[in-house]
Amino acid sequence: MTTGLPEVTDPGKVAPRDARALSKLFFDRLSVLQEGTAEYQYARNTLIEMNMPLVRYAAGRFRNRADEMEDIIQVGTIGLIKAIDRFELSREVEFPTFAIPYIIGEIKRFFRDTSWAVHVPRRLQEARVELAKTTDELHSRLGRSPTVGELATAMRLSEEEVIEARVAANGYTSASLDATPGGDGEPALADVIGEEDPAMELVENFQSLSPLIAGLGERDRRILHLRFVEELTQAQIGEHLGLSQMHVSRLLSRIVGRLRQEMLADCS
Repeated sequence: MTTGLPEVTDPGKVAPRDARALSKLFFDRLSVLQEGTAEYQYARNTLIEMNMPLVRYAAGRFRNRADEMEDIIQVGTIGLIKAIDRFELSREVEFPTFAIPYIIGEIKRFFRDTSWAVHVPRRLQEARVELAKTTDELHSRLGRSPTVGELATAMRLSEEEVIEARVAANGYTSASLDATPGGDGEPALADVIGEEDPAMELVENFQSLSPLIAGLGERDRRILHLRFVEELTQAQIGEHLGLSQMHVSRLLSRIVGRLRQEMLADCS
């Protein structure tokens, strides 16, 4: 197969520094390939495998949920795939910086969905049954566990849908907060579950904003820096830039409104 790209025999073992350089080549090529072709799939799948360390890095934040780590990796992979499908080299931002907010956002949505233990959508119930059947068939034929890509091809689903079906398969059981995992005499789950640090939400918002701010013009970025980093007043910013205070106020409203709209769009 001729793709104009280097052949990566084992993308999952590419060192992070090499992955960053190779990813730029693959993204550049992906932008001109026709979606659905074998060449496009090769470039996209290689990007996914090369950048899986980003998913594992993001999942490390949730190491206290070790029993759910497989699910966390799977839903984090959905975030990685979304980032790959939306990334453009013209953004002039490194892909890891762009992708991490997508990955963490997908994991957070997974944890916010508290209804899965009692209700799973019908389409996922059906996919769960088909997934179990197809997994057994491919395991017998291949002599190993099938990959997400192989399952997606066999089931005629997208990789995202296969991952969702895998997670749904674990949605039929739940543990009571009154349960004592360590046995009698041990504290209940409700007593040991940590609270979320409100400051982490601020960190994640900064991560989400980073690629959006990088997409602004130089003057807009300068205005944000003067207002929110150097904490200058609108009048002082106007003096720096040779603008009226009213003009600075209108510019700030437009910039902040644009960033808010783009953040809401990414979360939808």
